Formats: sequence, structure tokens, C-alpha cells
Amino acid sequence: MKNVAILVAVAIGSAATLVAAAPGTERAAMVERLRAADTNGDGLISRAEAAALPRLAEKFDQIDTNHDGQLSRDELSAFRKTQRAKLVGDTDGDGKVSRAEFMSKAAERFDRLDANKDGFITPDEMRAARQGHGHHGDRS
Repeated sequence: MKNVAILVAVAIGSAATLVAAAPGTERAAMVERLRAADTNGDGLISRAEAAALPRLAEKFDQIDTNHDGQLSRDELSAFRKTQRAKLVGDTDGDGKVSRAEFMSKAAERFDRLDANKDGFITPDEMRAARQGHGHHGDRS
């Protein structure tokens, strides 16, 4: 039972990384998939067990920082924090977003929105971004 509790905690802690900000039903489904993947019930996810979850399997080596072939709660939690920091612009991985990191992301977004590269964002460019390629992709 203790192992199941650990695995549930791992699942909850890592769901945001594995299913980027998924709505509640998707998150619950991921928790169930992680629980089901731990076929031996030891509270760890082996490489073989991770094969049942392709998104987890593809990042297995990144997550398995102690290289023991098992994903622990701590490893999943650390990976989740790292991924979350990257999502909000912590490019140097220090766990904080500096003014320079923030401004760099803002400049990247501006450049994507400025379709004609004239140094200005017009209402037409904003509409085009919302209607087409830019609306979801500009969230950096």
C-alpha cells in the first residue's frame, strides 16, 4: 500500500510535465497510466515499465539522473520542476527568471508577431496571430 501511495504522489507531481497543463480528466488518466505502468508495484518506473508510456519513455534518460534504470518520485519531481522552469523562461536553469531571460522571451514573441519585420505590431498582425499560426504558439 505504501508503494501505491508513493506512486500516486509521483504521478500527481509529474503529470504536469508529461501532459503539459492537462485538464483534470487528462491528469487523472495520466495518474492511472502511471499506476498501471508500475507492474511490479515497487513505486518505481523501470525502463521496461516506461515503455507503456511513450512520452515518459522518450525522456527516460533525462529523468533518470542517477542512472539506475528506475524513475523515482524525486527524479520525476525534479524533472517536472526543470520543465516548468523552462516553460516560464528560466533559460539558464537556476530556478529563477531574470530580467534578461524575461526580456529575451518577450523579444522572441514580438519577433514572431511582427510578420513583416518592420519593428511594429499592427492590429492586422495581432488578428493574424490569433486566427492562425501564432495564437497558441506565442505562449512562451
